[in-house]
Amino acid sequence: MAAQFGRRLRRGATTTAVAAVAVAALSASQGPGAVLASDGGGGDQRTAGSAPSDDSAATGNSPYYTDLPPLVTPNKPGTSTNLPITGSAESGIPASVLAAYKKAQQSIASSDAACRLPWQLLAAIGKVESGQARGGRVDANGTTFSPILGPVLNGQGFAMIKDTDNGAYDGDSTHDRAVGPMQFIPSTWATWGQDGNDDGRKDPNNIYDAALAAGHYLCAGSRDLALAADLDRAVLSYNHSNEYLRTVRSWFDYYKRGTHEVPDGTGVVPPPLDGGSDPSPDPGTSPSPTPPAKPDPDPEPSKPGGGSTDPKPPTPPATQPPKPSQTLAGMENAGTGALTATAGDAFAERIKVRAKNSLGGPLAKVSVTFTIAGDTDTRFEGGKSAVTLTTGSDGTVTAPVLQAGETTGEFTVRAIATGRSLPAVAYTATVTARQADAIARTDDKALTAAPGAEFADAVEVKATYKGAIASGVAVTATMITDGETPAENDKGPYFKDADGNTVRTLTELKTDADGTLLLPKIYADDTAGRYKLRLTTEGGATVVIELTVEAPAA
Repeated sequence: MAAQFGRRLRRGATTTAVAAVAVAALSASQGPGAVLASDGGGGDQRTAGSAPSDDSAATGNSPYYTDLPPLVTPNKPGTSTNLPITGSAESGIPASVLAAYKKAQQSIASSDAACRLPWQLLAAIGKVESGQARGGRVDANGTTFSPILGPVLNGQGFAMIKDTDNGAYDGDSTHDRAVGPMQFIPSTWATWGQDGNDDGRKDPNNIYDAALAAGHYLCAGSRDLALAADLDRAVLSYNHSNEYLRTVRSWFDYYKRGTHEVPDGTGVVPPPLDGGSDPSPDPGTSPSPTPPAKPDPDPEPSKPGGGSTDPKPPTPPATQPPKPSQTLAGMENAGTGALTATAGDAFAERIKVRAKNSLGGPLAKVSVTFTIAGDTDTRFEGGKSAVTLTTGSDGTVTAPVLQAGETTGEFTVRAIATGRSLPAVAYTATVTARQADAIARTDDKALTAAPGAEFADAVEVKATYKGAIASGVAVTATMITDGETPAENDKGPYFKDADGNTVRTLTELKTDADGTLLLPKIYADDTAGRYKLRLTTEGGATVVIELTVEAPAA
């Protein structure tokens, strides 16, 4: 690590403009003693290195919560931050969320110790972006119970960011939206996403994954976050706004003065952002008032001497009951037909659901999550088992194409209004085995063997369905007796299993990509005669092949 520290500290001259601006801006802040020119006591200031540009902010400069910390800090400066589970709700951080921040700090301390990332900075950003994952509403793995989505970034009051993920993360294939408790836009997540809980997935809606990704993003460009200038630039790269910097800095200072752990789900729940589609609170919670409009972000940090003051805490407007035409009353099937497909094929029918308001009419802009359930390897197009989309002006939304896997049988697809307690709409889908309506040998060689020997020529067959190649079709091979009702023969030619035992029926055979099947070696016992081998496909196609066991001519 010595080399790494050296690399960082040799980077050149100091630039204090950003810090000076922030100090002036925060002089009128309501944050509890928030200051920007804090470098851990060393007084060492330097220029931040190359990092994510302001034009590629992690959040796409999307809206955030502008509430400031209480004037009364949770503890006096300089005292321990390991406080018991008591105190004000504002200073409490839900257990899983707090654990994720501290784990991210430890992980980055091991991989990039020179960054000196404080977990309180992650907590400050998490508070401003999502209210600590909506008050810690996460499951045992740290994943939010429903996706946290920012407003559509369509240029109407917000930035214009066209879709970069085909709706994979945000359910919008036209424009991007910030996703998850740390509010990454999909294009940024594609670059910076992490697996913070070691489950093999990088999920922006998982607080462990999101916190670790945020830590790496803030540490980019060889930053040392113990230096005020680098910390300011890191925060501004996350959301390029002076107001954002002031708000994050206030919470950062607040959390450094002390905090404590509260149970998951008991933290302060922020109200939905204007223009966003943050799901409704969990059943049983009281709705929060509509938040004040967020000021437009500054395109650049203010110049020294320009002056800036924070507005007084705005008073939320009175909550108005929603109109019946704007109230979601339920979901219904919007005419989806039978859902059947052959293994490996795409379902011809697509699932369509309609959102209804209290008057029975269509309701637009409802977030709907489609989830595949049951013993199946069928997935939506793109390999996903769950997708979230939004209803259109006619109240309907259509799920992506279902791609059948190899597991046959029935499974269920459920459509629910994301984050609501309304009943789901369930659809039963069926995957049938691949079939063939014809099967035949690929040659006509006579198949003979001497008693006690093996057949020299292999048996190869080809299956078709409606004249086309039938790949992956199940085939059963059986040595049969003569007669009107053939049965498995107990003498004559046979196969061998993996242990070398004699078997006269083989199952779990399948044709290859060309529709062909090459049978294993066939052996003859000591009984001479003419015998029959029957091959039957899934779908009922059958071919009977003659085998002869006779001594060679003298």
